[in-house]
Amino acid sequence: MNYQIISDSAQLNNVCLSARNSDSVMLDTEFVRTRTYHPQLGLIQLYDGQNLSLIDPKVIDDMSPFIDLLKDPSVLKVLHACGEDLEVFHNSFGCLPHPMVDTQLMAAFLGHGLSTGFAALVEQYLDVELDKSESRTDWLARPLTQKQLDYAAADVFYLKPLFSLLLEKIEQVGWWQAAQQESELLAVKRIKTIEPDLAYLDIKGAWQLKPKELAILKPLAAWRLKEAVKRDLALNFIFKESDLLTLVESSLFSIGAMEQAGLDKRSIQRHGARILSIVKSAKMIPVDQYPDKITRLMDQPGYKQRFSLLKDEVKKASKKTGLATEFLASKKQLNQFISWVWNHKRDEGKRPDVMQGWRLDVLGRALEKKL
Repeated sequence: MNYQIISDSAQLNNVCLSARNSDSVMLDTEFVRTRTYHPQLGLIQLYDGQNLSLIDPKVIDDMSPFIDLLKDPSVLKVLHACGEDLEVFHNSFGCLPHPMVDTQLMAAFLGHGLSTGFAALVEQYLDVELDKSESRTDWLARPLTQKQLDYAAADVFYLKPLFSLLLEKIEQVGWWQAAQQESELLAVKRIKTIEPDLAYLDIKGAWQLKPKELAILKPLAAWRLKEAVKRDLALNFIFKESDLLTLVESSLFSIGAMEQAGLDKRSIQRHGARILSIVKSAKMIPVDQYPDKITRLMDQPGYKQRFSLLKDEVKKASKKTGLATEFLASKKQLNQFISWVWNHKRDEGKRPDVMQGWRLDVLGRALEKKL
């Protein structure tokens, strides 16, 4: 397994120009995400079948040749379990690899579990046992060790033959186009628009609050999200979600009350004054401007019966296609469908996953008949 370390713009330009002559390239990233809001990129692995390159983005000033490769419509980018890799590319370069396919999703169309790891597939299809001991090491530290470099290189070196085998099998069973559609859907869903005013809806337990309490939680959650993005810190390193809910639920609207209730002392010291200022403003919001009480889908009349009916249809489709039920339609996707019918009145602009792409004929039309 021969590879080269790319540490300047000229080298990067050469390997990317060469890669753009290929029909497909293998891609992977190594990153760190412990305390930060965004994943921190440490290394990029690129393999076009001839050249295996380990690109060091920490020392290269101009990454535009790589960005051009990511955007090149004539080159298929192949990744495995790429959800977080997509976030890395979007955050670091403002774009996503396109077109792209995820071999984990390809494997799911061949009957593997939805979360089947790369090492497991390599062992099954290539009879090679990979060393995964470096997966949690510090990819931002320099210099990288020989063991780290070998580990990183293996991830794309073995991805090439794995992709070839999966592609052959998936074309035989007729799911190749569906795998491409599912990969593109993953890309669309993974990159979310940051909407601070809706952040309160993601606070666990917010559904239990009254509109008056939600009027306070809403600006607090918006502030927390904005602060996390601005400082590039994980949300709970700004202010713990559970503490935020407790603060509102128990009306802890003084520094003393927050401390007495056992909320994180450092967060109170750092943000207590700001939080109390937000609470003070929120208390002045007119009643007619309070957010609506959050109504959970599962609390609506007839939900359990409808969900059970839909689940039965998923099981039927699973037997017919051989695809796992959770891959055909997860609980979240079924709820998305029910909400589309009940709350959005089948709005064409808000079509759920099961009513798009390959799922529409396999499952969607049958589900629609049940509601």
